[in-house]
Amino acid sequence: MVNHNREELLSKAKPFSISKHAVLDAFKRVKANGGAAGVDGESIVEFERNLKGNLYKLWNRMSSGSYFPPPVRTVEIPKDKGGTRPLGIPTVSDRIAQMVVKLYLEPQVEPHFHPDSYGYRPGKSAGEAVGVARQRCWNYDWVVDLDIKGFFDNLNHDLVMRAVRKHTDCKWILLYIERWLKAPAQLDDGTLVSRDKGTPQGSVASPLLANLFLHYAFDEWMKRTSPRIPFERYADDIIAHCVSRRQAEWLRAKIEERLFQCGLELHPQKTRVVYCKDDARKDVHQNESFDFLGYTFRQRSAKRHTGGYFMNFCPAISGKASKEICRVMRSWRVHRCSGMSLDEISRFCNPILRGWINYYGQYYKSALYRVFRIFNYILVRWAMKKYRRFKFHKTRAAHWLHDIALRQPVLFAHWQMGSRP
Repeated sequence: MVNHNREELLSKAKPFSISKHAVLDAFKRVKANGGAAGVDGESIVEFERNLKGNLYKLWNRMSSGSYFPPPVRTVEIPKDKGGTRPLGIPTVSDRIAQMVVKLYLEPQVEPHFHPDSYGYRPGKSAGEAVGVARQRCWNYDWVVDLDIKGFFDNLNHDLVMRAVRKHTDCKWILLYIERWLKAPAQLDDGTLVSRDKGTPQGSVASPLLANLFLHYAFDEWMKRTSPRIPFERYADDIIAHCVSRRQAEWLRAKIEERLFQCGLELHPQKTRVVYCKDDARKDVHQNESFDFLGYTFRQRSAKRHTGGYFMNFCPAISGKASKEICRVMRSWRVHRCSGMSLDEISRFCNPILRGWINYYGQYYKSALYRVFRIFNYILVRWAMKKYRRFKFHKTRAAHWLHDIALRQPVLFAHWQMGSRP
């Protein structure tokens, strides 16, 4: 009882009232998300060794207003088409502090977000956004595929803070968000780079701040100026649906003008007007496909319920996503794991295989077959390495695996969907 009263008195003595339970909850969420160490080199495991002391120290500094975020470790991640993009890695303590702010702020802003904003929101998903986009592509002939150039790196700090202030006047939330926006980046050689715009891609608070920024820069603006033009937005990945090419070209120009006012720029090559071609749409256009959230939307053959086939405009796993899945599968180097049994390999691989199937198999699942043929070939190579009788007999190894797949179709997740050796 004495200790409880002492804690209450300490809390009341602090300038800011922050719950210790919120700090503990924030740690649990950060731990569940995992992640690398920041500039201090401290991992989550090392932080947890003195969990009570570390969490108390963080709570004490946040409650007193004396918490200053350390620099954000910056690593360069290669892009698919060349070049790199910076990824920010805050320290474990800083990720916890950001999660505390997120836990307080998110319930206040979430009810105000647009129903067609899907990114980083509870109860919303990328798969849902793809499904809505598919339906609207059937109803609208044209799409504006928007790409914002360097979105996270170019967010205007003043506009971000203005958006946050619309939803809270809590002094400590405003104080720490402003400090996070200004926290310098630390490069691999230890050089500190000051930041007067942007928010680190990879930090806990960035997705919420980005959503809030685009809620006013794009969602509310569209609602106000073009209420009859539907769109889907997942963070900065946006597509809008138009009834004609003329309307699409007009919308692209208006969006470019609007984003320029907010300190952002559309990528001139990646932003395109796309024609949703199918059996009923016979015109020819330069752009007749677009990528959205790992799916490529284009004209594809589809089966009618009454029999026969027709050309439909619909999504299937994109070439980029297929290549990444194949890269990951090869990185497992299963063909060199001759000491493992087939059951052990399946236990390792199945959770990841199921994740891919659950997401990319929602629409046009058959497109996944050619992706998983690669993994079946990897299993054949494993059999050739493990069993001497298959060493120089790829066809025999493939037949052996095929027989196993027929007897045990649930052994591998992709076998269950019919993609067997």
